[in-house]
Amino acid sequence: MTDRSTGTANVLLGGAPRVSDTRRRIATTTPRHLAAAVLTLAALGCASAQTPAPATADDLVARARGIHERVITLDTHVDINPGNFRVGQPNYKDRLNTQVNVAKMEEGGLDAAFLIVYVGQNPSFTSEAYARAYNQAIEKFDAIHRLVDSIAPDRVALARTADDVRRISAQGKKAILIGVENGYPIGDDITRVKTFYDRGARYLSMAHNGHSQLSDSNTGERDGKWQWNGVSPLGEQVIGELNRWGIMVDISHPSKQSMMRTLQLSKAPIIASHSGVRAICNHSRNLDDEQLKALAKNGGVAQLVAFDAYVKERAPDSPARTQAIAALRAEFGLTGGGLGAGAIQQLPADKRSDFQRRLAELNRQFPPPPRATVADFVNHIDYAVKLIGIDHVGISSDFDGGGGVEGWSDATETFNVTLELVRRGYTEAQIGKLWSGNLLRVLTDVQRVARELQQTSAVGATR
Repeated sequence: MTDRSTGTANVLLGGAPRVSDTRRRIATTTPRHLAAAVLTLAALGCASAQTPAPATADDLVARARGIHERVITLDTHVDINPGNFRVGQPNYKDRLNTQVNVAKMEEGGLDAAFLIVYVGQNPSFTSEAYARAYNQAIEKFDAIHRLVDSIAPDRVALARTADDVRRISAQGKKAILIGVENGYPIGDDITRVKTFYDRGARYLSMAHNGHSQLSDSNTGERDGKWQWNGVSPLGEQVIGELNRWGIMVDISHPSKQSMMRTLQLSKAPIIASHSGVRAICNHSRNLDDEQLKALAKNGGVAQLVAFDAYVKERAPDSPARTQAIAALRAEFGLTGGGLGAGAIQQLPADKRSDFQRRLAELNRQFPPPPRATVADFVNHIDYAVKLIGIDHVGISSDFDGGGGVEGWSDATETFNVTLELVRRGYTEAQIGKLWSGNLLRVLTDVQRVARELQQTSAVGATR
């Protein structure tokens, strides 16, 4: 990344005498009682010559455009529907009616994305339920591999390391990474951690909405019921396997107690792949100050999410809208109140797409309260950066899984995040860290720890 501030300063100084030269001339040609005043004027004049004019709106946009083109923009959470990954029909390479696809990544300058192998939580911990969940996970792994191998190999490539991301981006392609949302498909077979690693998984969340066999979920806050009071014994083994193979442990959906226990167990930095700041928006999916500080101490990164409900607490819906939502939910067999993003994600992919289409129609007829904006989202970034430092904060969207705010509603609007960061005074180096540098550092650290653990294990096996 290029630091242009030095170049600008050099140009300005080239047309004016250096302060040291001015002081030398004044000292030798001016009476002492006038020297101080003249020196002050000279210093003021030199400072004025070096002070740039205030940036105009066009200047900021132009600067942001340049930065957006130079840094690697990486979104750590994008959900997928395997139905959009079929060969020989409109698919993920095209400009589909999804928040993210290859065409929209190209249009918005989104360089890389973690596509998500998501499987909803089932309350049944049986071998049959685990087998169904595993098959659903493999279906999504296969879909992502079809994208990079058959559908658009000239436009995207699978990244397994930080260096892969940089190399693919330098080639002008989009880097595709894989994250697993919910450890439920592992079942009680920890060898599946290695299976997922071999298929390209580079982070895994121990739970989703509802307690898994590995970990409690944040959803326990609703009723105060916990299954493991953190991480289960099997979950502790899985964390060890994730460390051993080089998969980042993701704590975005697990409970706070689970996260804090994970920090004690993990030998490598961990991540929150798509969470917000709880001090700004009090939601159980968000991280409080204690969690953020603990994550930074661990060397990890909090990928802050542009998910409306986690960014800003909204005004209540109108009675007419509330009634319409209740009717829509009943039609799709959803229980509970409100929209319930977790319940929606439990729907089969085809029904979930139909629900989202019907919800869009409902929103046009009964407009929701104002959404959170890009500025509201960047408030979370500001807060976290001030609390734990620039090196432990990143960016995510949760697109096609409920994410999006006004101004960053899909991948085509990705530039608006960079623009807002520039408006707030973030430098190019800082923006590069937020967009990808911090996450890629953690990925590299996790894979380094994995190599060390494997070497230690190999040495022990030979004794």
